[in-house]
Amino acid sequence: MKTNHFWGRLCPRLPRLYIGTMTALTMCAVLAVPAFAATNASGNDMWSVAQNIIVDVYNHIAGISTALAGLMSAVAVIGVKLSGNQHKSDQAWDWLKRIWVAWAIINGIGAFIAYITPQFAGFNTLTPS
Repeated sequence: MKTNHFWGRLCPRLPRLYIGTMTALTMCAVLAVPAFAATNASGNDMWSVAQNIIVDVYNHIAGISTALAGLMSAVAVIGVKLSGNQHKSDQAWDWLKRIWVAWAIINGIGAFIAYITPQFAGFNTLTPS
């Protein structure tokens, strides 16, 4: 009895629901604009522009991390020199080690990418068969 009641309520609205869904799907397909990797005004394609952006952002990150690592290293060393007991001194040395490891990882990512990028040269193009 419940199923008859369900279909009795749904069936009058089913054609309108179907037409609305199909209209939405058709409009999405018609209005979708394909994106092509074309050259911009400076003559660079999408891949070289993305490469330039990535390099620029990474250079800023590496510069900021180097400045912060130097500053925080100075704070940690001052903490070691001004600490009153061995426990605080050990904590400051632990923080100094963490700062150096984090700095090495951040700059190591850049070195890794600089080494790997030439290995994949030419793989970002499509050749027609």
